[in-house]
Amino acid sequence: MLETTLCEGLIVDLAERYEENPGQFVQLPQPTIDSAAARQMVAELRNEGYVEEEVRGVVRLTPRGYQLYKKRVGNSFVATRWV
Repeated sequence: MLETTLCEGLIVDLAERYEENPGQFVQLPQPTIDSAAARQMVAELRNEGYVEEEVRGVVRLTPRGYQLYKKRVGNSFVATRWV
């Protein structure tokens, strides 16, 4: 449950940062970097082309990732799986 909340919060934070500046990379908090579930999610999102990772723990949404986020927000993002 905590892992799911952490991952959902990560996506929302990345989307908010994308809205402020699409080119800005975000340094993930240490608890997120330490979370196996969050690392797996970032890897899956990166492999699907939804996020870019500059170095481990420094990521940003791609335009494709942001479009998917906006689509999911309209369809109850919290209740759906991202990928």
